[in-house]
Amino acid sequence: MGVISLPEVPYGATAVRPAWADLPAELRAAIAARLGSPVTWATSAGGGFTRGFAGVVDTASGERFFLKAAALAHERHLADWQYREVAITGALPPAVPAARPRWSLTAAGYYVTCLDAVDGTVPQLPWSPTHLRAALDAWATAADALADPPAELLAMDLPPLSRLLERELSSWTDVVAGLEPKPSSSIALRHLPELAASEQLTPGFCEGSNVIHGDLRVDNIMIDSSTGAAWICDWTWCARGAAFFDTASLLVSAHASGLDASSLFFEHPTGRNVPPEALDAVLASLSGYWLARAASGPSSASPYIRGHQRWSGNMALHWLATRRGWLTT
Repeated sequence: MGVISLPEVPYGATAVRPAWADLPAELRAAIAARLGSPVTWATSAGGGFTRGFAGVVDTASGERFFLKAAALAHERHLADWQYREVAITGALPPAVPAARPRWSLTAAGYYVTCLDAVDGTVPQLPWSPTHLRAALDAWATAADALADPPAELLAMDLPPLSRLLERELSSWTDVVAGLEPKPSSSIALRHLPELAASEQLTPGFCEGSNVIHGDLRVDNIMIDSSTGAAWICDWTWCARGAAFFDTASLLVSAHASGLDASSLFFEHPTGRNVPPEALDAVLASLSGYWLARAASGPSSASPYIRGHQRWSGNMALHWLATRRGWLTT
């Protein structure tokens, strides 16, 4: 099978961020003091959809770090997300392939976090089999380590995935009830009752005690330049539930790359013994959520976020339609 679709903008170039030099001099001085050495080089991260500073810095001492900074006055939500990410990543089991936090500080009206820098890049689409295998292996390792989460992580009162699904990923049900406008997708219009019915099964299928990433997608993966192994980034949205939810979310871009995403899903340790209807239910929920977000109007985040949501929703729906035989009806 050939490539089905690619996003309009590569995921390594979706961010709209300030440069290091755009940050207040007082803040840069405070960061340098905390690093213990002047910053000699800095580059902003090209991926992501928030507007806060995120980038890699080198210091005169020869060390490299990854920094995030959010203005407390008008980016408080980003600061809150960073605070949560620091707490979660600091509590992850050692086996989880994720950058760990070094420190955080508040200075010059900003909240700053410092994490280990990963020397790597976001995978390019279409997925290469090597990079996809590295990403799936990394998630298998993480999911296994998080099947029995440490007490420190459990103490954070992570939300149940089933509750999030009921509250935020029920868009097809809302369309059928007349609470949301009908989609433009001809596939969705022909199969609205089936989509809503499948979506309503997702919370039950996704109940579980595992800690999951909650937002596993291609731009939250980094491929290590030295080893070829994958790192999993941005752990802000962790929840408690079935690990296969993240596997399906990641593999939407594999389907778009023309790969056999269904086989990859059921061969993965998190997907083995999962009922086929459970995968279908997750794809229904994800497609409805992404397409509803894409249609919700302009965003104050990256100008590319609605395109990302539209593409992701269409690809999740196409994968589901392929599995259900809807493309021939």
